[in-house]
Amino acid sequence: MPEVTTPSTPSTPATPTPPAAPTTGTPAAGYLRVFAVREFRAVFAAHLLSMLGVIVAEIALSVLVYDLTGSPLMSALAWALGFLPYVVGGTLLAGVADRFPARRVLVGCDLVCAVCVVPMTAQGAPLAVLLALRCCLAVVSPIFAGTRMATLADILGDGDLFVLGRSLLRITAQSALLVGFGLGGLLLTVASPRQALLVTVGTFLVSAALLRLGTRRRPARAGTGGALVTDSLKGARQILADRRVRALLLLFWVPPAFTVAPEALSAPYADGLGVGPTGLGLLMCALPVGAIAGELYAGSRLRPVTRERIALPLVCVTLLPYLGYALHPGLAVSLLLLVVSGAGSAYTLGLDQWIVRDVPEELRGRAMTLLTAGLMTFQGVGMALAGVAAELVGVAAAVAGAGVLGTVCCVLSALEVRRTEGRDGADHDMTGR
Repeated sequence: MPEVTTPSTPSTPATPTPPAAPTTGTPAAGYLRVFAVREFRAVFAAHLLSMLGVIVAEIALSVLVYDLTGSPLMSALAWALGFLPYVVGGTLLAGVADRFPARRVLVGCDLVCAVCVVPMTAQGAPLAVLLALRCCLAVVSPIFAGTRMATLADILGDGDLFVLGRSLLRITAQSALLVGFGLGGLLLTVASPRQALLVTVGTFLVSAALLRLGTRRRPARAGTGGALVTDSLKGARQILADRRVRALLLLFWVPPAFTVAPEALSAPYADGLGVGPTGLGLLMCALPVGAIAGELYAGSRLRPVTRERIALPLVCVTLLPYLGYALHPGLAVSLLLLVVSGAGSAYTLGLDQWIVRDVPEELRGRAMTLLTAGLMTFQGVGMALAGVAAELVGVAAAVAGAGVLGTVCCVLSALEVRRTEGRDGADHDMTGR
């Protein structure tokens, strides 16, 4: 979720930005090297806190909406509203990421989120207000995420340290899902949903303080001329007009649109298997576990050049395990298929290096905001389409179909990325590194 920055007084210059790690034949430095950068430690801690706070808020708000309405549809809508408004913030407001100093944006987003959650804790808050505030959180979120991703390149350089830093934030997000749902459920056994939301307010405030005190002020990447919305749309057009960058963005967006199918359908699938809540929990955890394992291995054991070489082949096969659902496997085999597919998400380490290399620095914040907005939007659409497909052909066939169609789309997207390699002189000269 978003984190924000407040206007800041000039701070003492922090440790100089470390040089990018070499991307040639040296062994991968590993994740510990990233933690040696003081500013990254602050960003990492803020990310962990805000992620846990967001997860607690999502659980608490879903329960609160269900308590108020007794409607499963309205409870599900509270979840869906976490996806849909991303496209608004990611397109109409993306210019914020480059027009203002990054620390101010990050701290500001956190404070806005805290302010949005506070009214949710009030007794008697109308349902419409709760849902509207949920939308506000989702609008701010891509601005925060895009600004943070662009700032990582400033903090860590645009080489291997950036890739490992991005990977650590993704691993943290996946781990927070695993831990956060358990902690959120436990919290709701001893506190009301409104009381639980106070935890989210606290996490946003602490996150804002960490970012304000733990990162240094950097100037805005672009000027502030023109209207914000006009500038944001102009930036989006510039980004999407570049064939290379457009191809990379699609390769970030397309696989997750199909990857979410088994997660979206895990409840009916678990019911069909007769495995109960425990089996459902395992099915929900399998993809994140695979993703964490895959990223940890690729980030700590593979050389940067190797991660880039395997990115396109890996993205082409990451959805193939879903074809196993056509055989209506039991719980154990289903979990194995999901873990293997999740491990394939290690292809993102290669994509991270290419996207930060190919986007002009003055557009980097807008590009990363657009990337985040598209990612969440594609996942939301993918969940909806998976539900429609399951209604028509059944859950197992819908997941297997997602594997087939998703693999075709991934191959086509990878081919387009391959065709545009020559656009970036340094990009894929694997022999010269």
